[in-house]
Amino acid sequence: MNDIKIGNVTIGSAFKPFIIAEMSGNHNQSLEMALSIIDKAAESGAHAVKLQTYTPDTLTINASHGEFFIKDPKSLWKGKNLYDLYSEAFTPWEWHEALFKRAKENGIICFSTPFDDTAVDFLEGFDMPIYKVASFENNHLQLLKKIAKTGKPVIMSTGLSTLADLEIAVETLKSNGCNDIVLLKCTSTYPATPENTNLKTIPHLKELFNCHVGLSDHTLGIGTSIASVALGATVIEKHFCLGRAEGGVDSSFSMEPHEFKMLVEESERAFLSLGQVKYGILEDEKKSLTFKRSIYIVADMKEGDIFTEQNIRVIRPGLGSSPKYYYDFLGKVVKRDVKMGTALTFDLIG
Repeated sequence: MNDIKIGNVTIGSAFKPFIIAEMSGNHNQSLEMALSIIDKAAESGAHAVKLQTYTPDTLTINASHGEFFIKDPKSLWKGKNLYDLYSEAFTPWEWHEALFKRAKENGIICFSTPFDDTAVDFLEGFDMPIYKVASFENNHLQLLKKIAKTGKPVIMSTGLSTLADLEIAVETLKSNGCNDIVLLKCTSTYPATPENTNLKTIPHLKELFNCHVGLSDHTLGIGTSIASVALGATVIEKHFCLGRAEGGVDSSFSMEPHEFKMLVEESERAFLSLGQVKYGILEDEKKSLTFKRSIYIVADMKEGDIFTEQNIRVIRPGLGSSPKYYYDFLGKVVKRDVKMGTALTFDLIG
């Protein structure tokens, strides 16, 4: 698979993870808050900020009966109908120009998740560098075809999908011109728990689809995201807010700026620590060799004295012979006078 160049950032196994701050509806219908989210995401070190481009009418109808009303007592959005929820959460399309401009001023990549064909047409006017497909839309094959035909790279979440569903979605993207795909392991519960995240799926996704992989993380904290790096995640997406106390439809499982900064720093540290399969003594370690154990003479000895357990020991520092030779020295004689604290080496054997 080829590395994917997005602005001044590259997605690939040889590069630190591409970290996305998901704004979602955490702007609380305030353009000023949305602009501040971009500012703070950039300050936190995010490589990109992601929007969602839809209207309530492009997602559903204004009905409150049956499945259009959220009754689940565990849902963050219990008591709302879908239309009202999306009315509260959507990012007004007339904001996009200002949001893309602010991102550019901050030197941060801005892109979006479109939810229908009209959103793709609209976003193409902003020179979108990459598209995101949400878990809830990865079976919307008409939308996938539309996105793929732009020729842009695609990041697609894999929540709420069987393996067969993903095979169809990936094939739809590829057969319509999309050659650069990133699949994000995703658990579509809000919040998700570590127990239902199943990060071991990440390397399997990579092998199965021969594409870049990552994580759309709805868990609390940064532990799950950091662990994903060790399993090959090259992209991490986390919801972002100015402060959970300020509310917002996704704020309860979103990260605040100081937390997001930690995510960026620790994910990069995790990436750098992966290195390569390597044994032996590193150049940087050599100065520490002196603190390993070796064989030392621990009592004054005269020429001809015999090495015994009473006058040689395995101690620090490590400038004498290796401890593996300890029994080879026992019973041998010293060839000259030596003082206690002398490193025992083979040239001292008489």
